Amino acid sequence: MLPKLALRGQAGVGVAAFMHNKGIRYKSASQPSRELSAVGIDERDLKFNPHVAIAHVRGRTRRDAKSDDQPARNRRTNTHQLAMFLDGALANAPEVRAELVAQGHTLGRTDVEPLPKLVEHICERDYWRQGLRVDYEKVFREIDERIDGAISALLLDAEGNLIAFRNRYGLRPLEFMRTDDGFLLFASENCAFAGLRGESDQILPGYIKYVDGKRGHCLDRRVSASQETAKLCVYEALYLGNPDTSIEGQSHRETRYNIGFSLGDLIAQRICAEQDGDPVIVSSMPHTGGPYADGLFSSLLARGVNVERREVIETRLSERTLIGPTSERKHRIARKYRLASTDVGRRTILIADEALIRGDTSLTITNMLLAAGAEAVHWGIGSPPIVAPNYYGVDIEAIDELAFWQAWKRLPAQQQKRSLLFKDIEPHVLQSLDRRIAAAINAATVTYLPFSRLSSLLPRGSQGIDLSPFTFEMPTLAGQSRANRDLHNLVADYQNAA
Repeated sequence: MLPKLALRGQAGVGVAAFMHNKGIRYKSASQPSRELSAVGIDERDLKFNPHVAIAHVRGRTRRDAKSDDQPARNRRTNTHQLAMFLDGALANAPEVRAELVAQGHTLGRTDVEPLPKLVEHICERDYWRQGLRVDYEKVFREIDERIDGAISALLLDAEGNLIAFRNRYGLRPLEFMRTDDGFLLFASENCAFAGLRGESDQILPGYIKYVDGKRGHCLDRRVSASQETAKLCVYEALYLGNPDTSIEGQSHRETRYNIGFSLGDLIAQRICAEQDGDPVIVSSMPHTGGPYADGLFSSLLARGVNVERREVIETRLSERTLIGPTSERKHRIARKYRLASTDVGRRTILIADEALIRGDTSLTITNMLLAAGAEAVHWGIGSPPIVAPNYYGVDIEAIDELAFWQAWKRLPAQQQKRSLLFKDIEPHVLQSLDRRIAAAINAATVTYLPFSRLSSLLPRGSQGIDLSPFTFEMPTLAGQSRANRDLHNLVADYQNAA
């Protein structure tokens, strides 16, 4: 299981495994999954041959949380144990938490607690007290009605029953395979099934798959009151998803390469104007920027630009720097990146990256290259400006931290107004934002991919992908209400200060 847990977290690995007559056993390790060959084994494990196991890579998701520390589990006797792993987040987590506390439940501060605690509460109220067998279809029907967010989850109970749940919005993927040799497999990405033979498909939004722990039967049950069409968060294709994961037959690697290639004709004229000898070095932000840089390099080469493709930045750590509190992120950025080569003196560097969110990583990299003697550092960004918060597991909680809004404050009043069109920003206004963001990170230029190009390059276009980071059209009611309030407060505070 461990080799399949390489990308979706950074704070360690948690495993929950079930064996008949022995119950659930838990294991965890603090290292990232890519550094593990096994989770620690003791003498009790030698005769433990699990029938069901679920695992998760842990990540830091909120500023006020120590960690999501999965699996989330209750501390009951063996007969009522539950273990749950989550991908995503609740937009209405504060409301769910307050409701549970008012009913007498004790919760810590971690992000993952409200949902499993809500499951436990429903099971206790409707089934355990009466000595009844849990009807998970009814449990998750109530769950789906009461939560607002992006969730896929796996739940393992004390009888070895496994429930896979994807809530009605479908923002988080959940894949399923029945292998030819009789195994039932679930994964957050379909690349986890590479090399296996069997039938696979995605679990539909608003559905559960219930695997009977005794008989092994697998049943599909619709728990949502309305049928929703899966609409994956765009970060899956741009950043979160493994490059080998595919949507409708198109891998994320292909999508990212095509985006980089499309950037080429936007950047070629700027780069050509600066050339007087040595080729421009096309590089990427490791490790996610590689396909973008490959596409950008091919595009510039096809347009006659004198370029070479090599990496100038490398990583010392496997941790992601997008997530976590500001102080922790900046500390990780400082530790994570270093020059791959000092041979950048008097050279023009073009860095390809999937997004420019806050600007702290790109500022660090730009300063590192300039300090090493680079003549100029340009950035090609494989997405439009990030304008919206994200309450669904990506850890962008406040719009004021985004580079877009920091640049917006420095625009003339009329351009500020036009910038609020978001995905329909006119090219000249976008160029003004480009220049201000470039100045903020000490770069020669920043070139964003226009929204229309991005939507044409995604495998489902604007129909099957949630593009709220660029449109401010949030995918859930609670998220939209919260985002509108944050936008109103930011604009009002700025205008009052001005």
